[in-house]
Amino acid sequence: MKRAEGLSKNKKIVLFWMAGILAVIIALIVIIRVRETVEAEYVPKTQAMKAVALALIDRPGCEKTSREHPHFEEKDRGEWYVKYMDYLYEAGFLDEEITAPTKEGASGYLTYEEAGHILEAADASLAKQLTVTRWNRNHYIRKEQWWLLYESLIPILDSANLMSRMNVLLYGTPATVEGGSEWLAYTDQGNFKFEGLSLDAYIDMEIQILKRGTEIVRMEKVVSDTVTYENVWLTQDGTDHFQFSIGSIKRSYPLTKSMKEEEELFQQVADVELKQGEVRKVTLKKDTIQGKVLSVSETEIEIEGYGAVPLAKNFKVYKLYGTFAEQNLDDILVGYALQDFVVADGKLCAALTKREFDARTIRVLLMDTNFKSEFHSSVTLCPAGEATISFDGDKEKKTLAAGETLTVTPEDAMFEKGRILITPNQENMEIAIPSIQRSIGTPSYGGRIELVKTENGIVIINDLYMEDYLKKVVPSEMPTSYEKEALKAQAVCARSYAYRQIQTNSYYEYGAHVNDSTEFQVYNNVARSEKSDAAVNETYGQMLCLNGKVQEAFYFSTSCGHTTDGTIWGASLSDVPYLRGVLLKSGDQTLDLTTNAAFEAFIKDANYATYETGFALYRWRMKLTSTKLESVIPGIGTITDMVMLERGTGGIGSKLKVIGTQGEYIIQGQSQIRVLLGDPEQTIVRADGTYLRGSTTLPSAFIHIDNLGQENGVTTFRIWGGGYGHGVGLSQNGAQGMAKAGKTYTEILKKFYTGVEIQDVK
Repeated sequence: MKRAEGLSKNKKIVLFWMAGILAVIIALIVIIRVRETVEAEYVPKTQAMKAVALALIDRPGCEKTSREHPHFEEKDRGEWYVKYMDYLYEAGFLDEEITAPTKEGASGYLTYEEAGHILEAADASLAKQLTVTRWNRNHYIRKEQWWLLYESLIPILDSANLMSRMNVLLYGTPATVEGGSEWLAYTDQGNFKFEGLSLDAYIDMEIQILKRGTEIVRMEKVVSDTVTYENVWLTQDGTDHFQFSIGSIKRSYPLTKSMKEEEELFQQVADVELKQGEVRKVTLKKDTIQGKVLSVSETEIEIEGYGAVPLAKNFKVYKLYGTFAEQNLDDILVGYALQDFVVADGKLCAALTKREFDARTIRVLLMDTNFKSEFHSSVTLCPAGEATISFDGDKEKKTLAAGETLTVTPEDAMFEKGRILITPNQENMEIAIPSIQRSIGTPSYGGRIELVKTENGIVIINDLYMEDYLKKVVPSEMPTSYEKEALKAQAVCARSYAYRQIQTNSYYEYGAHVNDSTEFQVYNNVARSEKSDAAVNETYGQMLCLNGKVQEAFYFSTSCGHTTDGTIWGASLSDVPYLRGVLLKSGDQTLDLTTNAAFEAFIKDANYATYETGFALYRWRMKLTSTKLESVIPGIGTITDMVMLERGTGGIGSKLKVIGTQGEYIIQGQSQIRVLLGDPEQTIVRADGTYLRGSTTLPSAFIHIDNLGQENGVTTFRIWGGGYGHGVGLSQNGAQGMAKAGKTYTEILKKFYTGVEIQDVK
């Protein structure tokens, strides 16, 4: 009996505990439901404050105000919302008696009293839309009501219309992106900050956002829970998952049954359709075409043999060799067949870059006579031997006989077939272009000539082997009478420079890499010679490399005995460590010429011994009047003096103060100094006593200025200068001086380019 009573008692205890646990569970459910209801019905105070602040000013403006006029205590200043609320306190939209500047005061939901104060601060008439009483002032305002009121606030607060709405496909947040930045949303329209908002639930959905700049003010609605990631590159992720990249973000999803049955699923371009974040459909795109790229635009790519093929809306470029990476449209190099192009529905969906370019060929845009324009009103060609005329994307071909002249205008019917290609039928045969004149007279060109019709006229492209190009660059850039070792140094520089310029793709819309003027390298302006050809042949494939990477080999005509460094164009020396200033003497010594006194003594010494002493522009001088300066520097009255405030390595002028009777003017940078002090009406006296007519720019910015005094209200200045050109990298006359002193081309190059190696890049 007692045992039975014990069992009954234990049973009651168990039932009691079970009832207690059930009660706790029910209570938790009620609390969660209540909290979810509150969160669904009311707007967090901090979100509302951020929205109001961003309607008035951008995030940096809030941060500035918060730094200068803090309202929160130091312990709370790390919270994301502080900057917005600090701004609103200062602007009168928050009252510390209503909303305390504390973490507790910022927590919770927006009340009627707080909303009413915001409306009153914005517009008294607007405040009438909300009734605030002593009974409801501490009640929470419903979310729908607040955002309707906010819509009325926007036109008043955002008078410049800096806020905007946008539909974006959200594919990443810090919660879903490994190493993702705090409060950063990754979308197909770019990356946006979303402080104080919750977006994780909207991953793989198209949503409408209200934003200011790159800050999301609020997520307004889901536009679609079904989205398609187009033209992604599929790879395997383990045994049961696949992945693809969207920008820098990798996404992984389980393989569906149909995908597991697909034999060639990975290493393919595909469209992936998702519904509520789950894979619904994968469409593989396997059709590809190949060919030399002739031109690239935002809407189409011209591929030899196919003509201009339009781009799909979400065209992608993927680098498949080495480390996989998503590239940009301008990474597609014209003149090369480095990519397979994925095609669907008559459009290019993706470019798959499968190998690195080898710089075997280069495409040169030929300027008109005197290098004034890229466009030609008509083009006349005359091949030395028989040539074939063909049209990109068209099978028709014509023959142009040896010595036969062909003149083409923009109205020519041949352009209806596309780009006109003139190809010699024999190797090493050249095509003359009598419609262009150069220093050598009528120039002729090896390789292929292409004519492209544009709105501004005809563009001429010369497609040829790199080494053949260099044989017409070297004599155009350096006298062929110079020592062979100097010419070989020039050849390596020209090859390295061209290699880097190909990668910049400067004329991709026309299908060229460089033009034939001083803007890049002068090409085919001076006749070839056996010596310059030999310089190219004997350095075949050799380029300037630093840590195995080809460097941009800047060069110029003449130095003042000391070069400058790559910082004159705004780069950090750590970015261009090979471009350091050097003294043109044997050894590694340099001079500190950054003070006016030191540089004055150096530049006025016409006989200072370096490898360039004796060259005509090693030293030069000219006069300049205040009248000339006043014509280009107005607003400071009569100019009375000039003072060099800053000099770079080698003494190059980098900051010049011009002093007038009514103010001062600062000239920043060596190129601006050269432009503003240039005078074509003045005469330059060279070191050898010969004269040179002035130009619109000074020969260099390695200058010292003497004030010669004022007469009849005009101040005259004497400029003592040295060298010709920007002063960075190899000095061509310095190279000649070193070659005459018995230095080899590798010694010359290593003198001017610190730490480089001369390597074969073939």
